[in-house]
Amino acid sequence: MIKSWIKKRDAKKEHQIKINPKRFADMPAGIMMLIPTPKIIDDYIKEIHTGSFVNVKQLRREIANQYKADMSCPMVTGISLRIVSEAAYEEYKKYMRLDQITPFWRVVKPDSNLAHKLTCGIDFLIENQIRENISL
Repeated sequence: MIKSWIKKRDAKKEHQIKINPKRFADMPAGIMMLIPTPKIIDDYIKEIHTGSFVNVKQLRREIANQYKADMSCPMVTGISLRIVSEAAYEEYKKYMRLDQITPFWRVVKPDSNLAHKLTCGIDFLIENQIRENISL
């Protein structure tokens, strides 16, 4: 049986901090790298104020700082962001109001690779960014 996005987001996982062994994406070798959990990403997004937008690189830097690391792993952060976004949309479609779900449109750009994968579609992101007067 396939796990729901909500169950994936809410799974009991621990974050990790590792030394980045070699240059990877925008991170040099030797830095302390946070391997975040979907819960960490979810909590962070819930703190973004209405009408604000935080790009993924800033999110990665800020959550890493919270955990005494230099940067968050771009791959795991992206996977976690997808899980959080899909879980929020799943909650919205099933039983929650828009103002009760994690506002993932405050982090996901409509022209990003992630946006094209999301079940909600790009229009959902754009509509909510317009509703909140978010300009990118």
